[in-house]
Amino acid sequence: MKETQTEKAALAAAVSARLTERYPAAECALLYGGDAWRLLVMGRLSAQCTDKRVNEVAPALFSEIPTPAAAAKTPVSRIEELVRSCGLYRTKARNIHDCGVLITERFGGRVPESEEDLLSLPGVGRKIANLVRGDLWRRGGVVVDTHFIRVCGRIGFYPETEKDPARIERIFEPLVAEPDRSDFCHRVVLFGREVCPARAPRCAGCPLASLCSHFLQAGNDDRK
Repeated sequence: MKETQTEKAALAAAVSARLTERYPAAECALLYGGDAWRLLVMGRLSAQCTDKRVNEVAPALFSEIPTPAAAAKTPVSRIEELVRSCGLYRTKARNIHDCGVLITERFGGRVPESEEDLLSLPGVGRKIANLVRGDLWRRGGVVVDTHFIRVCGRIGFYPETEKDPARIERIFEPLVAEPDRSDFCHRVVLFGREVCPARAPRCAGCPLASLCSHFLQAGNDDRK
């Protein structure tokens, strides 16, 4: 594990460079089409649900609730039917409806840009707020999901036992420039799914092997 801030900054730069080479597009896995309302809703639906499932649900959902105003007018029971397959559907449906009401009444029908305003919305925590602000406006902190926690812990930015999203976000604030955080996070997630899953990480041929504390501490000498 890297100890000093200088070491961590150098590690972050090296990781970013290698991931950028592998994933130049840095695309969000949620197919939200550049629309802030869609990303907000899909971010909420993705909790304890796969991005693939959310993407499958999205077309029918947004054909009926394309805007916050439409969500505010749609009965919660109908939204439940539309998002049932995403899990925790009652809570998520209520959040979507209530977000629609608040955005319509308080923010003129537009998803707010400030962190404070986003966090005031039902069901919106720092992960969703950072996702929306980062993807849409290149602002905010890192999006700390399970892939990010696992991968960055293995690499050595913090102990692998660290699981607190707020602490991890604070660690990365000085390491990755604000406009670059969204792309950095998307690349880490892509890498986590493709190369470094929770079980059986594919260390052989991993582009980050020579930077990874987990790999090096395992006594691997064939690193690249």
